[in-house]
Amino acid sequence: MTDTDTTALEAAAFRRLRDHLMVQRPDVQNIDLMILAGFCRNCLADWYRDAAQERGLSMTRDEAREAVYGMPFAEFKARHQAEATPEQLAAFEARTRSS
Repeated sequence: MTDTDTTALEAAAFRRLRDHLMVQRPDVQNIDLMILAGFCRNCLADWYRDAAQERGLSMTRDEAREAVYGMPFAEFKARHQAEATPEQLAAFEARTRSS
């Protein structure tokens, strides 16, 4: 497999993950992703922006978030993101303490 093939496969996997989180499971809360997996959509957006900057491309945090969320972050948040419950906050705090 060539480097080009590897890059294409990685890009396809990323797009599938992004689409899964945007289209099929927008109900999954970022805090739940953080508790279970240690990353969330915002992390993906940060990594996306980091990759752009490593290649000399200028990208704002808002532009990166829109690429991951498929819409402006504020719009996604208003449509899909609920306030974290006390239980979620406690689980997140416990996870961050154990990491």
